[in-house]
Amino acid sequence: MYGFDYLGNTCGNKKGSVNLESYNVRYWQNPNQVYRSGVLSDPFNLADARSICLQDCPTPSTTNYLTWVCDYPQGPINLTMDDWAGRNYDYFDLLSPAQKSSSINLTGPCYPVLFQSTNFFWSCELQASPVNETLKLWTDMGGVSINSGDVIVQAVHNALSEPTAVIKRYIADLGRAWPVLVVCGGIVPLLLSITWLILVHYFVGVITWLTIILLNVVALFVTLFFYIKAGWIGTDAITAVIGSGTSKAFSASTSEQNYLKIVAVIMTIVLLVVLLITLILLKRVIIAVAVIKVAAKAIGAIPSLVIYPIVPFLILVVFLIYWVTALLYLTSAGSVTQNICNNSCAAYDLTSLSISDNNCCGYSLHHCKNVAWAIIYHVFGMFWITQFINACCLTTIAGAIAAYYWARGKTSELGWAPVLSSAKRVVQYSLGSMALGSLLVAIIEMICFIIEFIRKRLKLLELAPGGCCLSLLFCCAQCCLGCIEWIVKFINKNAYIVIATSGKGFCRAAGKASALIVSNILKVAAVNILGDLILFLGKVCVSLVCALFAFLMLETHKYKSGNSQVSSPFFPVLFCWGVGYITAGHFFAVVEMAIDAILLSFCIDADEHNGTAMFAPPLLIDTLRSHARCQEAAQAEHALRKQKKAARGK
Repeated sequence: MYGFDYLGNTCGNKKGSVNLESYNVRYWQNPNQVYRSGVLSDPFNLADARSICLQDCPTPSTTNYLTWVCDYPQGPINLTMDDWAGRNYDYFDLLSPAQKSSSINLTGPCYPVLFQSTNFFWSCELQASPVNETLKLWTDMGGVSINSGDVIVQAVHNALSEPTAVIKRYIADLGRAWPVLVVCGGIVPLLLSITWLILVHYFVGVITWLTIILLNVVALFVTLFFYIKAGWIGTDAITAVIGSGTSKAFSASTSEQNYLKIVAVIMTIVLLVVLLITLILLKRVIIAVAVIKVAAKAIGAIPSLVIYPIVPFLILVVFLIYWVTALLYLTSAGSVTQNICNNSCAAYDLTSLSISDNNCCGYSLHHCKNVAWAIIYHVFGMFWITQFINACCLTTIAGAIAAYYWARGKTSELGWAPVLSSAKRVVQYSLGSMALGSLLVAIIEMICFIIEFIRKRLKLLELAPGGCCLSLLFCCAQCCLGCIEWIVKFINKNAYIVIATSGKGFCRAAGKASALIVSNILKVAAVNILGDLILFLGKVCVSLVCALFAFLMLETHKYKSGNSQVSSPFFPVLFCWGVGYITAGHFFAVVEMAIDAILLSFCIDADEHNGTAMFAPPLLIDTLRSHARCQEAAQAEHALRKQKKAARGK
């Protein structure tokens, strides 16, 4: 995250050859090397330029004395690291005549501070031109010629804007913003989801309408917030410069703003879709409310269902904490080795008291193939385990609701703890089915992840002539996989209900569930979809609120300065958004699975009793009849319009 110094130490690390615990800002000492790395025709790389770890970016002198940044005190330099920092990294006056002459030739051990610099993602980015006063002092001293211009600015900026550097910063942001992740990815969705479940039990109609209205309001606010941070509205664009420089060469990162603009466009599409769905649902909310009432009555008969999602939620939180921690370790695993290069450069070595060209190359972190495969395995593990936890949660809920249905809603016949009994059956008999169902979804999600990774790696080819065909191919592949994923999840969910009801294996349960849905699609599908759609809007609403809270927390001073400063709010907010949706999904799944389990149990009941549901609760039958009457009325109205149109034509 902080980079390496000229000795191969990681900045900010106290366990290197030099204790750099409070030195986490990387500064390139030789401005001519920085300039050279920015020249496209020169093979010299910025990673090989001489860099050192400081506490902050040095400032050129405003007096008649030239400021220097010298190497770490070693050899004859009898100073501690604290003394060195207290002298503003300058001990030029302690050097021998030969060492001073070497420094004037830009070969160290001291290097002049001629340029203003800004802390840009914990690396000092030089301005385009040196300060006139310091340049005159350098020239009068007989210093070598200094190269300057926009190239010297772009050299650092381009190196820190590469995709690999951006990914490293995003992963590091998760580590720094962990309190935000805990609050907005855990506590906020937990409280909102539990509150929603409690309220929906008592005020189904009011909560349904409030969810729809609140979703539209939150979607509008989040969209406007992204527009502001992307710089399209007002002047409060997200800044990517860390620290405070007197003159900032880049006031904001172009790549960060581009990402935020993309998210703003996506949020605009989401807002339009939400508005469209709201308009479609206006006439059908009454039926949806009736469906949710059926589920709410079942949940009311088994109050422990409201609390049960806390168990898989805590398991998911523990797993995600482990996953993020392991990801941080995996991405930083590897060996720090010196690069292989032929720079034809030289630098003064304080330990040998001579100019040496043996250690001119910089250092990089090199991952072996095993670490790369471990990261891929780790990502796949996240997809599979989160889906597995979700599958076990859904099947447990379905088992408890199915028990309520087949007991004709009589709580006395449900036993002492129906949820605990259902969970015991899942653990004892159905873990293999849960693993298989979640594996199918995980494989599809992993393929989508790999395709997106390949697309980003081939981004330059997409911009080349004919690259539109490649972009179209990737879009088609992702669209097809998205449809397949939705179908598999839909089949899985209904298979879990059959598993909870009859104890069948996954494949047999999926087949029976699909057959039941196809044979009863006109009877229950529309009602099911309406209820699920309302709940989906609720989950989106909770996740958007989490994202908004995360954005507001990251806008505080704590995450804009000091050791907790984040390079961009983009990834932590995206993480809270996703985790908030998953968390809300676990709680909303109680109502969603209650609807699906009751309707599918109704189909099984009717199938086993020659078309007559013997165990169906009266409220469910009334709801289905009401929906059937609405459908018949709509069909009759449509037929009447068609007849009138035909009569006018004649």
